Amino acid sequence: MESMMVPLLYLILAGAYLLVIPVAVLFYLNKRWYVASSIERAFMYFLIFFFFPGLLVLSPFVNLRPKRRQIEA
Repeated sequence: MESMMVPLLYLILAGAYLLVIPVAVLFYLNKRWYVASSIERAFMYFLIFFFFPGLLVLSPFVNLRPKRRQIEA
């Protein structure tokens, strides 16, 4: 049983690094991308750099385009 703890821990950490945390980062980026201050934007770039492998895995399923504007006459 004890010999299974290390591979299980690696599996949990890999899942968190490749899936769980990048999903949270994507939600954060989607909420704050167009209203962030310069310091917050530097933090966003750090998150993108640090979690790049997971963001690359999730990138085919993400749409970060801005919402369509409503033009009123």
